[in-house]
Amino acid sequence: MQVSEPALKKENPLGMDGTAPEEYDSQSKLLQEFICVPSIDSAWFFKTNNGERSTAMFSVSQPDLLANNNRKHILYSHIMRHATNSLECYWSPFPIEMTGVSLVVPSNLGSKLLVVRNGEKGSPTKLQIVDQSHVEKEIHVDQSIHGPLFTDEWFHGVSWNQEETFIAYIAEEPPQPKPAFNDAGYRKEGSSEKDCNTWRGQGGWEEDWGETYCKRGRPSLFVLDIASGQLRAAKGIAKSLSVGQVVWAPPSSNGYQKNLVFVGWLEHNGFHNTARKLGIKYCSNRPCSLYAITCPFQEPNADNASVSGGKSDCSSIATNLTPSISSAFFPRFSKDGNLLVFLSAKRAVDSGAHNATDSLHKIKWPVDWNMDEHLGVMDVVPAVMCPLDGCFPGLYCSSMLSDPWLSDQRTMILASAWRSTQVILSIDVLSGEVTRISPEGSDYSWTALAVNGNNVLSVSSSPIDPPQLSYGRQAATEDQICGWVWDEVPSPLMAASNKVKALLSRHKFGILKIPVTQPSDELSDGGQLPFEAIFVSCEDSWQKPTALVLHGGPHSTSVSGYSKSSAFLTSLGFNLLIVNYRGTPGFGEEALQSLPGKVGSQDVQDCLTALDFVIKEGLIDASKVAVVGISHGGFLATHLIGQAPDRFAVAAARNPVCNLSLMIGTTDIPDWCYAVACGSEAKIDASETPSLDHLRLFYQKSPVAHISKVKVPLLMLLGGADLRVPISNGLQYARALRERGGEIKIMLFSEDIHEINM
Repeated sequence: MQVSEPALKKENPLGMDGTAPEEYDSQSKLLQEFICVPSIDSAWFFKTNNGERSTAMFSVSQPDLLANNNRKHILYSHIMRHATNSLECYWSPFPIEMTGVSLVVPSNLGSKLLVVRNGEKGSPTKLQIVDQSHVEKEIHVDQSIHGPLFTDEWFHGVSWNQEETFIAYIAEEPPQPKPAFNDAGYRKEGSSEKDCNTWRGQGGWEEDWGETYCKRGRPSLFVLDIASGQLRAAKGIAKSLSVGQVVWAPPSSNGYQKNLVFVGWLEHNGFHNTARKLGIKYCSNRPCSLYAITCPFQEPNADNASVSGGKSDCSSIATNLTPSISSAFFPRFSKDGNLLVFLSAKRAVDSGAHNATDSLHKIKWPVDWNMDEHLGVMDVVPAVMCPLDGCFPGLYCSSMLSDPWLSDQRTMILASAWRSTQVILSIDVLSGEVTRISPEGSDYSWTALAVNGNNVLSVSSSPIDPPQLSYGRQAATEDQICGWVWDEVPSPLMAASNKVKALLSRHKFGILKIPVTQPSDELSDGGQLPFEAIFVSCEDSWQKPTALVLHGGPHSTSVSGYSKSSAFLTSLGFNLLIVNYRGTPGFGEEALQSLPGKVGSQDVQDCLTALDFVIKEGLIDASKVAVVGISHGGFLATHLIGQAPDRFAVAAARNPVCNLSLMIGTTDIPDWCYAVACGSEAKIDASETPSLDHLRLFYQKSPVAHISKVKVPLLMLLGGADLRVPISNGLQYARALRERGGEIKIMLFSEDIHEINM
């Protein structure tokens, strides 16, 4: 029987050939093996009566592909260290799924737990206070009081006071009433929204913080009195301020905690200080300061304040603690309460680069501090400009533990990028001494999960080794030098990765140091130093295809940790060449700042130099190279197939920047377009109405300028809800390529944002 062509198209809607469905089925099953490996999101330690034993609680997530979200679980372990320093671990038999839970936060003493279930589609947010035996209290917070709590890396902040009587947190400010109309005219107060089923006015347009924060209310500070169940909004915070990362200040001499410290971002951060919220996701260059405010329950007229956060007679005004510095975030008080330590991205703010080298600072905190008392800011760890080979390259921190302190009360633990790896650092905040405590000879990447006295719980991984738990302790060597020993923690979390380990067991990886070819005399010393690439190789790598993998940013880093998508690609038989071109954080500030103004040339050349390096070493087949990238990595991928069309067999780009002159008017970060294209002149030149000269420059530095030379097939993945690189950027390039006879396939993820995460 002959099957008609329309019937074939019906059976294979993607235009696949007859063998493709079987291949899709096989690869989808293999992908699930990688996806089902759980990820440890966070961990906490709890005190026990047994001095040798500690209880750890883990928050674990696992992708649910069909539901397009993550399952969240809680898992417990008892960790015992004997007198001989041997380690024993006893795990709960099964994880507990936390259905509908947005956030869990233990109290400082570990005797209570806050469980948050954020309301959706107008439903109330639920706050549960759980003690060791039952739910002590459940509070349903109506949307008229506040919206969902923030759980992201910037605005998120939940802080218990020491007495476990108050919880401060960041949630969405309730929406302002908007006029609504029906067919009879203006809808008067008292009529229901469902009566207005014809048309409604939505009131004035309100700007948001861009990517990820679309349609979310202003981040605002609230405090819960656990005993009474009352909620109050903090007073005295300007409406032009979005707040986050709240912590309680130490008790005053009377033993009470009355002040709160938080991070505030001014909403007037547009070009030339105009009123605009520029996108904040992945952008540490947004100016911010630390502020202090009195707890709304501790104010003189607190007893008369409204439960719903309405008007009160409060006269407290938030005090800026860091007016002398352009950036201050992740505030942490030392355990003795004498120091307030925080990170700063002032190098990013002052230069315009969206990420740059961080610095660490401290403030001496008086016991009975008054709001009008000035506090001086002191440096702890300054930005490193041009590190010596093998030496500390500076701080590059995307997060900080809620309790990062060792028991000496002066040493804090941080995870930071160190060239192409992530390492764990200890920092003496009194002397400023920085020590790498994760193994120095390891090319693995390490992350600190929690600190327990003088022990650090961590997770380490590599591109071919799924995450492994370790428990670190200080130990004196024979020559009495105090170092760190890391003991492996047996874990049921790792059991799911056994098949993955088997699939990757024949692969190897290493970090290659790539010299810069013919560096310009105009470059800084740091800009002339070698960059790096992570090379993941199969058996007989010179016979296998290679994927050139390029990170976004451009000021982000591909560290040598485990990535499910990259490991899956490796299991299919690809070598991976993961390039950390100049401009990547982790190599010193001068190397990072060498890229702005030179995108489309310096970064493209670095990628080709890395490719030439592995070809010259006989590691890969030059005729079997694909290029893959997301965002700025997609910018590079589409640049490479245009500038070096004979070097690649195929390309894939996820939400790529293809045309800066189009992106400038549609993105949530137009300042980024100026920063990467104009370099040091960006802040002076930036405008919402770019000149013809700037539009011409943007076009010349874009992949679209080289589209006529593209020869290879291109797969483009686009997020329909992407505000960072809107879908119009990719579609314009795709249509232009198709117009020129190019081969392109587009996959649209209509509800996904910039990341398109699994």
